[in-house]
Amino acid sequence: MNMIDFTECKRIFGKAYNGANGKKIAVEYNGSIYMLKFPPSAENKPTELSYTNSCYSEHIASSIFRMLGIAAQETMLGTFNVSGKRKVVCACKDFTADGKILYDFCSIKNTVIDSEHGGTGTELSDIMDTFEKQQFVNPVMLQEFFWNMFVVDALLGNFDRHNGNWGFLIDNAEHTAEIAPVFDCGSCLLPQADDNIMRKVLETEDELNARIFQFPTSAIHEHGKKIRYYDFLLSGEHPECIKALLYIVPKVNLQKIKKFIEQISCLSELQQQFYYTYISERFRKILLPAYIRHGGQ
Repeated sequence: MNMIDFTECKRIFGKAYNGANGKKIAVEYNGSIYMLKFPPSAENKPTELSYTNSCYSEHIASSIFRMLGIAAQETMLGTFNVSGKRKVVCACKDFTADGKILYDFCSIKNTVIDSEHGGTGTELSDIMDTFEKQQFVNPVMLQEFFWNMFVVDALLGNFDRHNGNWGFLIDNAEHTAEIAPVFDCGSCLLPQADDNIMRKVLETEDELNARIFQFPTSAIHEHGKKIRYYDFLLSGEHPECIKALLYIVPKVNLQKIKKFIEQISCLSELQQQFYYTYISERFRKILLPAYIRHGGQ
């Protein structure tokens, strides 16, 4: 995969994007509109953390979602020159370019006026209640999408899938609504890990296991506490989640994922080994045991 230089691409006037993690601009490339996501600034942050990795996380995670048959934003890695400095960017194809409007789940949750909690609340029971009461898309389809996304986030170690970074596409002209492709995956795959942390994880089983069983946790809460992926999936308390687990696990092809990562030329050998190891070990130690416990063959 060659890195694309987006510096000379036409900027799209009047197109702006929300979100806290990094700067974003809209450009035209090969006749399509792309949102360029720049890595978050390391200002006032610990120096040992790497923030360029969020672009790699975005691209790898989004691509794996699509490998598993889940609609997700189309991404490419590239560069953009800012004041003489070459920055790595992740180009995300704009799925609102046809006039559809993105409403995040937080906004949809706020339309449920008899809910006791606001749109930002991430208590699982409240989210489930919103699925039933919202009037935009089929509740069963929405619930299925959510749990499929949750299981893949568990595979990828996403610590920030909150109500503001998934949602619906609304077509006001046609008076229709649909679930938006998965987007904003930059918090997967330990994006703040620098080379030293990557080596520790690869060389020390305790370091690896800590990042599998202890953290990252999900941003979703149950009984007031953030969900630990391993404990939650193994418990089997939510049949809809187990259904998603039994659907997703057979689709995971680790060799295909490995080949994909090895083709990303801008990654060092250390990074390639780290990303593959992290994904494959989360699969073997989180998803697979839960899959077997709940009847998977």
